[in-house]
Amino acid sequence: MIEQTINVERLEQVIALFGSFDRNIKLIEQSIGVKVINRDTELKIMGEAENVYRAVKVVEGLLSVVARGEMIADQNIHYILGLVEDGAEEKLSEMGKDTVCVTARGKPVKAKTLGQKKYLDAIANHTITVGVGPAGTGKTYLAVAKAVTAFRQKEVSRIILTRPAVEAGEKLGFLPGDLQNKVDPYLRPLYDALFDMLGSETYHKFVERGSIEVAPLAYMRGRTLDDSFIILDEAQNTTREQMKMFLTRMGFGSRVVITGDVTQIDLPREKVSGLKEAVRVLRHVEDVAVCELTARDVVRHVLVQRIVKAYEDYESREQRRKRDRPS
Repeated sequence: MIEQTINVERLEQVIALFGSFDRNIKLIEQSIGVKVINRDTELKIMGEAENVYRAVKVVEGLLSVVARGEMIADQNIHYILGLVEDGAEEKLSEMGKDTVCVTARGKPVKAKTLGQKKYLDAIANHTITVGVGPAGTGKTYLAVAKAVTAFRQKEVSRIILTRPAVEAGEKLGFLPGDLQNKVDPYLRPLYDALFDMLGSETYHKFVERGSIEVAPLAYMRGRTLDDSFIILDEAQNTTREQMKMFLTRMGFGSRVVITGDVTQIDLPREKVSGLKEAVRVLRHVEDVAVCELTARDVVRHVLVQRIVKAYEDYESREQRRKRDRPS
């Protein structure tokens, strides 16, 4: 048993670190097998030498999150625990430095994981970026944040967001209303992200001016999109023909982000996903970045991360079982 002391600058940081009813510290204690106590701004960590070393790294990482003015959530703790396990805790300093965008409510949008930072850097440095990863990794939200920032800084004159109108494994039948009313349910996640960034009133103002367009993928055919930030969401549900059509819409001064999750394809079995094919075809094309996010980059409820990991493990076991099955 050893003991190590960490001195914290302010008591407010200690309160934020411990969390409501010491929830955060209890999670660290249970995960690593140490005991953490505090006296004002002094923290004492006790336990086996290796465990204490890991706990110190985790606490220091969480204090850096607090110093950036962010709240500590279970996701932060599990993510930093994972980095410490991998010996990559020094990379924590790379996260959260740059604010991508400020939402209508004044909340800064930043990368919360190294995978997200890599994704944002890819968007900044490439004309076309393909972001592939499971649900909850921020693919669409961060892309919209980048689009809004580019629009505000007059790097582009309009934002175009599109996605294929494919039902997620269920038949919705005939929907009421005009054509826009019929496609709105498919585009709701894109509206939600834009409302968060701009506020409803500003969003509608830009839509009326034609500066923002949210439309199903079928509307893209025959167009050339110049001076635009274009986001294709749910691209795993495009066919190879739709993907090729979309990629050839890009005009001068435009930037394209394609997002999708290849584990949630809703196409008929006989159809090839345009996203899966595009990743293979475009991976080594100049000025195109393919960024793959993982379960570790999930920033929703920690249970989402566990669900994604459980499905990944299950699919890996199934693939091994099929491979090992005698022919």
